[in-house]
Amino acid sequence: MRPAAPAEEAVADDVARALAEDVGPGDLTAGLLPPGAMLETRVICREDAVFCGRPWFDATFAQLDPAFTVEWSVQDGDALMPGGEVCRVTGPAAPLLSGERAALNFIQTLSGTATVTREYVRALSGSRTRLLDTRKTLPGLRLAQKYAVRCGGGENHRVGLYDAVLIKENHIAAAGSITAAVQQALERHPGIMVEVEVETLEQLREAIAAGARRALLDNFSLDRLRRAVDETAGRVELEASGNVTLDTLAEIAATGVDFISTGAITKHLRAIDFSMRYLD
Repeated sequence: MRPAAPAEEAVADDVARALAEDVGPGDLTAGLLPPGAMLETRVICREDAVFCGRPWFDATFAQLDPAFTVEWSVQDGDALMPGGEVCRVTGPAAPLLSGERAALNFIQTLSGTATVTREYVRALSGSRTRLLDTRKTLPGLRLAQKYAVRCGGGENHRVGLYDAVLIKENHIAAAGSITAAVQQALERHPGIMVEVEVETLEQLREAIAAGARRALLDNFSLDRLRRAVDETAGRVELEASGNVTLDTLAEIAATGVDFISTGAITKHLRAIDFSMRYLD
């Protein structure tokens, strides 16, 4: 099943910001074109990738001119090969040229996120451990990148500060203890997931006793991860985080943790190379 894209309003807002940033009060170069000129174009991918970004691409041209037609050859989440056609865009020449860069920026960025996520998910193949993203996303593209993570086969951690409780070191210091912080969270936000970031097995024990649902094991060694899994025995979910790379994923998963979270899939991304070519 393909993941659901963000609401149309959220996509439209992303696109409106992108067009305001790029087109501004008007495209001076596209304004030189003769009125009524039409273009047909094809978008190709120049490398192996996982595609993502159709809603943003469509919305870009829809906001510029409702006369555009986009004929797709792929769906979000599909694997792409070098030279493969992604879609064809037909419409008025001036707004097409004005929207080209913004539309390509969306798919190159979101496909980059989906592609690296797919690589990480494949590295976890054969284990029970699931990959989570973080809040380390590009400003203004939180929902878009989290959607791209899902298209790549990963899962989303909390979307923001409003949909789950994650008690970290500074929260613990301000509250006085893990127990105090968790109790406040459970009293004020019943039904909301409460997670505690822990740095020692002693803190893990306190988090479990206090009623946390999940523990984030921050920069635990492989040996301490295994000890945490054995000691916890399934009483809470365990999430490993810190210094996670593609090369270390399998050995971290082998400890038996439920989740591995990493910001690399959203903040260290490399854009995928797409090209829009004009047909005669």
